[in-house]
Amino acid sequence: MPIDATLPYDESNVFARILRGEIPNRTVYEDGHVLAFHDIAPQAPTHILVIPKGAYVSWDDFSARASEPEIAAFVRAVGRIAREAGLVEPGYRLLANTGPNAGQEVAHLHVHIFAGAPLGPMLAR
Repeated sequence: MPIDATLPYDESNVFARILRGEIPNRTVYEDGHVLAFHDIAPQAPTHILVIPKGAYVSWDDFSARASEPEIAAFVRAVGRIAREAGLVEPGYRLLANTGPNAGQEVAHLHVHIFAGAPLGPMLAR
């Protein structure tokens, strides 16, 4: 169910629970600002989720409120994860949904990294 990206942060969302260690995950990368892990219902052969450790609802929220070190760490982590997973060639896709029209389902900023097969057009037509 899509969520409203303008709502206050919900501490009970699944990613907040993963960050607190209440739900296990298969960690790919972690530093002081970022956690990345394999999606439990992958939509491509490689499907990694990258989340900031801070309480940000969406990309819009993150870009407006996160500190410069958090933003830099998050963006750099996405690139590092893709490189270390060997995804740069032949390529990968990044996806970050914001709000109900985009289909955002979890009220915590997350970037999907998809790779491992031809992914088709960006949007269904």
